[in-house]
Amino acid sequence: MSYVIEMNNIRKEFPGIVANDNITLQLKKGEIHALLGENGAGKSTLMNVLFGLYQPERGEIRVHGEKVEITDPNIANRLGIGMVHQHFMLVDKFTVTENIVMGNEPTKFGVVNIKKAAKEVKAISERYGLSVDPHAKIEDISVGMQQRVEILKTLYRGADILIFDEPTAVLTPQEIQELIGIMKTLVAEGKSIILITHKLKEIMAVCDRCTVIRRGKGIGTVEVSETDQDKLAAMMVGREVNFKVDKTPAAPKETVLSVTDLTVKDSRGVDAVKSLNLEIKAGEIVGLAGVDGNGQSEFIEAIAGLRKADKGSIKLNNKELVGLKPRKVTESGIGHIPEDRHKHGLVLDFAIGENIVLQTYYQKPYSKNTVLNYPEIYKKAKELIEDFDVRTPSEYTPARALSGGNQQKAIIAREVDRSPDFLIAAQPTRGLDVGAIESIHKRLISERDKGRGVLLMSLELDEVLNVSDRIAVMYEGQIVAIVDADKTNEKELGLLMAGGKKEKAGEAQ
Repeated sequence: MSYVIEMNNIRKEFPGIVANDNITLQLKKGEIHALLGENGAGKSTLMNVLFGLYQPERGEIRVHGEKVEITDPNIANRLGIGMVHQHFMLVDKFTVTENIVMGNEPTKFGVVNIKKAAKEVKAISERYGLSVDPHAKIEDISVGMQQRVEILKTLYRGADILIFDEPTAVLTPQEIQELIGIMKTLVAEGKSIILITHKLKEIMAVCDRCTVIRRGKGIGTVEVSETDQDKLAAMMVGREVNFKVDKTPAAPKETVLSVTDLTVKDSRGVDAVKSLNLEIKAGEIVGLAGVDGNGQSEFIEAIAGLRKADKGSIKLNNKELVGLKPRKVTESGIGHIPEDRHKHGLVLDFAIGENIVLQTYYQKPYSKNTVLNYPEIYKKAKELIEDFDVRTPSEYTPARALSGGNQQKAIIAREVDRSPDFLIAAQPTRGLDVGAIESIHKRLISERDKGRGVLLMSLELDEVLNVSDRIAVMYEGQIVAIVDADKTNEKELGLLMAGGKKEKAGEAQ
């Protein structure tokens, strides 16, 4: 059997950790090959070795049967290997076109020919159904659009072997379906894809074979047509995983959060939230469902004090939050698991231990007379790292060295440990494996059962349906319907999210 990529017995070490322990992965031409493993299992590390970002301590790489040394990404590009990274490698202030052609700019008389570049970008985007505005600035487009730019960047360089690192972690359900179609088109044209994902449903839908790694070791490669989600999950985490969220019916009490006539502008100064009203009670989880870009992010940032409200009221336990600084909002009893873990959740160059006390570092016992008490900080961090199974070499490791999923677990540990009266969980399981998702769902339900109010914003409809007690559907900045989670389904929610009416949605069941 000839393979387009062979990674044989790859070993990659970092100080204090073996990230890849003699792993073998073989990619056939024209296949979509899944790479599956828990957070921190070593998947991204293995692909960073293939892309030339890391050098392995041992093992060999063959491309089309030829042994190669990939010492940097330029060599990978020349060999036809492209990588779409989990955390985007884009310059916010540049346009879509400038980001895509960077380093490969078409020139005319020694000057970059942006007109020609934009035409080429448009042609590629239309060919693969990845419509983006070539002239838009990265900072002004949605996360889903930024993902498309990353994919186009790879296609622009003519890659035949594409590595997708958690490409659907930031996409809406509709965009995921589109991406699956795009991947099928790519392999039909003779390209080969390695897909790093935690989403077993996607592996079953689009992949031919799947290689599973656990804690840095290869567990095996299976034909997807000969396995199922339960078997893959057990291979990945080493035990059976319960996909059904176990919970008793909610016992809601008094109103904990009351939002009245709220209007919030987006970064362009346009109303993103329009005269919104919502009440959430202690002891219930309210899911916020909606297609990305319908005001959910701005709504949540307004509650957390990160975005100014133009009009209306947000009350927590009858106390007004509008106008308060973020720290005062937090001290009022709000916990916030933010949608963007890098922008609002972590200081990446700080140790993970310091990140875990970001909300409380100025309080006792972590601080005395403005002097930080590091032994207490790291003692607390160590406890939470163990309680929440954050995979890190130590509490002193910089946050940026952890996998995306473990960064997320550290944020959740910090916010849940304070046991706030009201917890905002925005995309709390984005980029997490099934074992970690199971654990976080249990934590959210446990907070509910302690009498906390929880607002869950997720683009994963099955998560919203499984975890929520009630679901508020957001469309064009307003709550258009509130439904009981046990009396609705994906079809009805999808219709409501697209601006359909409840009665019509009911007929569609």
